[in-house]
Amino acid sequence: MQLSQLYGFVLAILMGFTLGLFGGGGSILAVPIFVYVFHIEPLLATAYSLWVVGLSALVGAFKKHLDQQIEYKVGLLFVVPSALTVFLTRRFLLPQIPLQLFTFGNVILTKNMAIMLFFSTVMLLAAYSMIRGISMHHSGTEPDKMKTVISGAVVGLVTSLVGAGGGFLIVPALVILLGLNMSQAVGTSLAIIALNSMSGFMGDIIGGRLMDWSFLLTFSVFALIGMMLGLYSSKKIEVGILKKYFGFFVLAMAILIIIKELLS
Repeated sequence: MQLSQLYGFVLAILMGFTLGLFGGGGSILAVPIFVYVFHIEPLLATAYSLWVVGLSALVGAFKKHLDQQIEYKVGLLFVVPSALTVFLTRRFLLPQIPLQLFTFGNVILTKNMAIMLFFSTVMLLAAYSMIRGISMHHSGTEPDKMKTVISGAVVGLVTSLVGAGGGFLIVPALVILLGLNMSQAVGTSLAIIALNSMSGFMGDIIGGRLMDWSFLLTFSVFALIGMMLGLYSSKKIEVGILKKYFGFFVLAMAILIIIKELLS
């Protein structure tokens, strides 16, 4: 095993640890690890990320199911348009995007560069939500089904393009639009993320994208080890202030990715 691979698998443990510790956010590290440590092209990296995110979310959702903190009927209204959007985008839209989007003088915007720039934008939003925190309250009115369906589709589009779970978008939507409390929203969001991620990954499989299963399963094992450690640690320590510091780390990562892609 090369030193860079060993470093990458250590980062997989760190990614899983943060996901288990904070209940979200850690999955945003998957794509940068795949792209910059393992040198996997961005589109395939988002596919790998969908698998890892989906598997990790499934483990978390199972725990929340045992704790009876998943509202399946409510989540269904959100996940149907969301998972459908993820699948259709991965299966039909992304393969049709040209490798070179446009040229302006000496500046060439490639498909891979666009994916990473959009991904870094999502990282900035995720970092903001972790640093500032969001005060969420249900309006008290009846759930707005149309807004919920639209929100689900938007989250599905983001998930399909960047390979991240989008929990920082899903949880506020479940609280504000559908009136779930925070515990229910977190549990339900994990189930939604699992279904969304696996839906997108299946879109890639059906589309004929080749996967290095040996590598992917090895990475997943390290990520799950980290997640178990994170879940255990979350019961022992106060995670609020740590989540804010992690938000600053994600912010720095996003800025570095933007600089690297623009300079390239």
